[in-house]
Amino acid sequence: MTILTTTNHSRDIAGLKYLYPVLSRRAGGLSIGINFNTNNACNWRCVYCQVPDLKIGTAPDLDFQLLEEELRFFLDDVLNGDFYQRFHVDDDKRVIKDIAISGNGEPTSLKDFDRAIALIGKVATEAGVLPQSHFVLITNGSLLHRPAVQNGLKILNEYGGEVWFKLDSATEEGRSLMNNAGQSLQASVDNLLLSAKLCPTKLQTCLLDFDKQGLSSKEKDALLELLKSIKTKGYALKHVMLYTIARQSLQPESGRLERLSMETLNAFAEEIRLLGFEVSVCV
Repeated sequence: MTILTTTNHSRDIAGLKYLYPVLSRRAGGLSIGINFNTNNACNWRCVYCQVPDLKIGTAPDLDFQLLEEELRFFLDDVLNGDFYQRFHVDDDKRVIKDIAISGNGEPTSLKDFDRAIALIGKVATEAGVLPQSHFVLITNGSLLHRPAVQNGLKILNEYGGEVWFKLDSATEEGRSLMNNAGQSLQASVDNLLLSAKLCPTKLQTCLLDFDKQGLSSKEKDALLELLKSIKTKGYALKHVMLYTIARQSLQPESGRLERLSMETLNAFAEEIRLLGFEVSVCV
């Protein structure tokens, strides 16, 4: 018996190549995940990543015909079939909250990223899922300099979508520790602000306890200063999403990581709200 839970994010649970269902703790219902990175390749290596056999690289070429077939089949199964019964989804979760492009690596590394966004938007609109449900891109934002990525965000915006832009630390040391990212903080911030110009964008920050250090004042103050600067300059970024780890990391640092308490996250959220941002908190 297969039961869909908030802790089971298996990419193979539905037996499809590109699509997988998730009961999302952040979205509060069924999230239809789309995975471009079927080769488990990413250009970052975040210490909390749950992808098995993660490797450095980019998304492989996409089979657009297969993606369309899978998406049409899956949406029909959810809307008109017995999907919820087969996966034992509670009645109050039987709603498509979003279509989320995330998967096993950085999705914007896909060569024809904008074409893929357009296809997903078209099929989901024809099925009646959009615009009622959210259309979300979850990204580390490192490839916003690419024309295909910028065009993809414009198309996402046309379908009423939004970007969840990962920025886990506002210090160079923190970025190196958390994300093993070669990109500078300033480059990431520049891409964040560009994203906000092209499509509604939320800043997504994973906070965790590394080596029992808790949430350091240095990291908190750096993020608050960055957000203050963004607010002062009037950029179109209004929402911050704070969350902590919920599932076991599959990276070498796994044993050094612990989740933060709701009290810690809520206290930090209040400090951010005082700067004039909307803040959502999830553990």
